[in-house]
Amino acid sequence: MKTISKTLLGLMITASATAVNAKDLVIGITQNNVGVDSYQTTYEKAFKEAAGNTEGVETVVLDAGGDVARQIAQIQDLIQQKVDVIIIWPTNGKAVVPAIRKAKQSGIPVVVTNSNVAEEGQQFIESFSGPNNIVQGAYSAEMMCDALDGKGEIVQISGQPGYTTAIERQKGFEDRLAVACPDVKIMETQPGDWNREKSQRVMENFLTKYDNIDGVYSGDDNMGVGALNAAKAAGREGIAFIGATNFAVGYEAMGRGEYWGSVYQSPVDDAENALATAIAIANGEEVAKLNYFDTPKITQENMANFTKPVF
Repeated sequence: MKTISKTLLGLMITASATAVNAKDLVIGITQNNVGVDSYQTTYEKAFKEAAGNTEGVETVVLDAGGDVARQIAQIQDLIQQKVDVIIIWPTNGKAVVPAIRKAKQSGIPVVVTNSNVAEEGQQFIESFSGPNNIVQGAYSAEMMCDALDGKGEIVQISGQPGYTTAIERQKGFEDRLAVACPDVKIMETQPGDWNREKSQRVMENFLTKYDNIDGVYSGDDNMGVGALNAAKAAGREGIAFIGATNFAVGYEAMGRGEYWGSVYQSPVDDAENALATAIAIANGEEVAKLNYFDTPKITQENMANFTKPVF
């Protein structure tokens, strides 16, 4: 199922068509950490495929490996190479701001993908392309309210500390939960760093500490399934598991009735949107500052309307 918005679909078509008649473009991208999860691996593959299928576009594809210093150095290298546009998937939305400022001062437009930069960096970017993580967190809160009928005690497994996506999904969830169902209480929050094994250990600690856990909210299904595995191993049943990005393992667990719900997000759409946005900006087209694509709720009830994620 394609979840790309109509606006961005039009942008992609226009940008690709224009690029054929434009001068050759060189677009550099520095990614967060391709090896950390299958979403980022699929994103990189989709980005390369989309670029390879777009005439007149060359790319320099880099990966920071989760290292802020390495990403800053990569941005500086792309500035030295005088690429036409730099796409950044930030390792840390605040730490990369000085490097983004330098790119703007050098006359190179910057597109931020997937996870936005800190507020002070917004003046230096041309556009953000990706999901609305605040909304995703809010959707997850609404699903938690439904799963618990508005009352219960839950724990939260957040993403990587300092990472904008993790911050926004947590904020969106907590803010919406407080309004939609104030009788659902978050007992504790611990980071899972987008890692299934670490999240399983975090959940094991929660299970030891709390005799009753009604629900678990995780920043993505990779972490959520880690928590689910811990609960199954401990024989703890009746827990509602909610994620904020649906992975294949979450989809499968949903099909088995073990996982309550998540938010559907395509890394292919994510990658294609970023590339299309960069091409449009390089070709002088007007692009919205925030280019969100649709990320709907997915639950056991409606999962048949969605294809299984490829990551």
